[in-house]
Amino acid sequence: MSTPRSPRVAFFVTVDWYFCHHYLALAQAVRAAGYQVTVITDVAEHGEVIRAAGLDLIPLTVSRKGMNPWRELRSILRLIGILRTLRPALLHNLAQKPVLYGTLAARLTGVPAVVNGVAGMGYLFTSQAARARLVRALVGRAYCALLAAPQVRVLVQNPDDQAQVRRLTGVAPVLIPGSGVDMARFVPQAPPPGPRVVVLASRMLWDKGIGEFVGAARLLKAQDPTARFVLVGKPDPGNPVSVSEEQLLAWQQEGCIEWWGYRADIPAVLAAAHIACLPSYYREGLPKFLIEAAAAGLPLVTTDATGCREAVEPGRNGLLVPPRDVAALAQALARLIADGELRRRFGARSREIAQERFDATRIHAATLAVYRELRERR
Repeated sequence: MSTPRSPRVAFFVTVDWYFCHHYLALAQAVRAAGYQVTVITDVAEHGEVIRAAGLDLIPLTVSRKGMNPWRELRSILRLIGILRTLRPALLHNLAQKPVLYGTLAARLTGVPAVVNGVAGMGYLFTSQAARARLVRALVGRAYCALLAAPQVRVLVQNPDDQAQVRRLTGVAPVLIPGSGVDMARFVPQAPPPGPRVVVLASRMLWDKGIGEFVGAARLLKAQDPTARFVLVGKPDPGNPVSVSEEQLLAWQQEGCIEWWGYRADIPAVLAAAHIACLPSYYREGLPKFLIEAAAAGLPLVTTDATGCREAVEPGRNGLLVPPRDVAALAQALARLIADGELRRRFGARSREIAQERFDATRIHAATLAVYRELRERR
C-alpha cells in the first residue's frame, strides 16, 4: 500500500474509458506494490471509477485524431506543466500520442524514468491513405529520436510490433503479451443450450473485421437459420474507420446479426456464447477480447494477423483465417458450429493458454519488474 512518501507513477492515456478497460487493474497492482498512482487523461464518464480505485486523477484533453498544430502544442504544454508540478518517479505512457507527447514532456521536465506501452500500431500503421503515410513517416522519426534513451523502456504485446519498433528506433522493446486477464472473473461455463452463438466484442470499427463477420453471418444463416451471430460494442466516432450506428441497425433489421451494443458484463456475454470470433486486420497489440474469451474457455476464430495470431494455437484452441476473407471465415465458423466435441477440446486448451500466458498476475509482475529495473538503474 502506498504512503505519502512513496514514489509516484503517473499513467498518461488519451481517454479514460481506454484506461479503465485495459489498464485499471495494472494501476491497482502498481498501487498495491507501494507506489502512489496518478492518471492523466481526458475525463469523460469514468472519472469516479478511477478515483474509487484509489488513484489520483488529473484531467487533460488530447485530441485522438486531430492534428491541429496549435491544439497539439497546447496539450503538450499543459502536460509539461502537470509533470513539473507532479514530479513523478516514473511516467507510463499508453498508446501512440501519449508515447510521443509524454516522452517529450518527460525529457523536458526531468522525469527520471519513462515506460511506453505500445499496444498495437493501429490505424496509422495499416492505412494506405496519403495523410496516414505522411504521419507514419513523421511518427517513425519521432520514435527514433525519443525512445532510444537510457531511462526509457518500450513495452510491446507481440513479436511483430517488437520487430517494427526495433527497426524504427534501434532499441529492443520488452515483450509483455497483452494487458492481462482476471482468471477468477473469466471462467469456463457449461455451454448454453439452444442454437449456436458466435460473438464478436469490440469497438465497432471496419478494421476489426466487422464487415467480414457480417458477410460470413449472411452465408451461414443461409445454410442454418438457427445459428446466431452477435456483435457487442459501440461505434467509436473518434476513429475514422468507425461503423455507424445506422449501419449496425440496418444489419440487425436485415436479420443476419444481433447488435447488443455496449456491454460492461463481458463474462456474461461470453457465458452466452459457443464461439468467439475477431476477424481483425487492425494492427492489434493483443486483443483483450481474445484473451478474455480464451480464459472463459471458448474456441477462437481470428485472423492470421499481427496480435490476433498470438492468442491461437491453430488446430488446438482455435482456427486462423486470412484477413478480409469472408469465405474462409465462414468455413472456419461452420466447422466449429457443427462440431461440439471440437469446440469442447479447443475451449479447454484456450483456458490453459490463458493461464500459462495471459494471467493478469503474470502481466502485472512483468511490468513491475520493468519499473524496478529502471529505478535501480538510476
